[in-house]
Amino acid sequence: MHSFDQLSQQFIEKFSIDHFPKQPSSLYDPNRYFLQLGGKRVRPVMCLMGNELFDDINKDTWQVATAIELFHNFTLIHDDIMDKAPLRRGMETVHTKYGESTALLAGDVMLVAAYECLNKISGKYVFAVLHLFNKTAREVCEGQQLDMDFENSNEVKMEDYLNMISLKTSVLLAASLKMGAILGGAGERNQDLLYEFGRKLGLAFQVQDDYLDAFGDPEKFGKQVGGDIKSNKKTFLLIHALESASSEQKKQLIELMDGNDERKVEKVLHLFKECKVGEWANELKEKYIAEAFAHLEDVAVLSKRKEPLKQLALLLTERQN
Repeated sequence: MHSFDQLSQQFIEKFSIDHFPKQPSSLYDPNRYFLQLGGKRVRPVMCLMGNELFDDINKDTWQVATAIELFHNFTLIHDDIMDKAPLRRGMETVHTKYGESTALLAGDVMLVAAYECLNKISGKYVFAVLHLFNKTAREVCEGQQLDMDFENSNEVKMEDYLNMISLKTSVLLAASLKMGAILGGAGERNQDLLYEFGRKLGLAFQVQDDYLDAFGDPEKFGKQVGGDIKSNKKTFLLIHALESASSEQKKQLIELMDGNDERKVEKVLHLFKECKVGEWANELKEKYIAEAFAHLEDVAVLSKRKEPLKQLALLLTERQN
């Protein structure tokens, strides 16, 4: 069994090949530029780990892992356009550097390259993998649309936000593990348990991300506190605050969201603290982690084979053993 770091290193080496034709360079160079920005490559490595949980890594799994990473980067290029984001990982986004029209096309051919990788896997698993890949791709698009819909609404119910986050963030983590499990020859119940492990882990990760944006140490996490508050982004914290606040606190929150108060972040954080959303968020994160581990526990393989996935879950959710 390999650790996340070991598999990550192997994947990065294999992924560093050129995935695109030479011409027209005006189309393909933007994608080469974007891929060299790096990233943790969490999703493709989870696919490899999902395979290795059940058997030695199947050579087809490297193709599927590559397809997952290309698909993920396609979504990032298009997300950056929608968010009008100037930077990603401290570097210019594709649409900022090369223009919006080129960025749209670059994202499109990134997706085509992902399907070319899937086309290389053997017939035995191709239907199951393609079905799950397509279902997940559609769900990620649905999640992104719901996220944009929520920007224009003050009233977003927690269950609707949970559904959106599950689609936008969690299902790709879950499907990456499940595709690996399919390629590892796992039975259907084990595949589904691993999928739920990944989905709950994704939710725990998002709760943590929302929490850190409001309460994190900017030195430690490399970004300004309150970015979500400034942009009126719906988060676990804001929705819970609106649901649990007194009528006066709710009125203040809505006024702050609708206005341009120069002390907006400070005032919203004060209301968050009054509503105890920080403590609530930490409890919710722990609940999702516990549920994720319960699903992993039920997977019918030797406990020691699960150890790398347990360590990855702790790493992703900033927890210590």
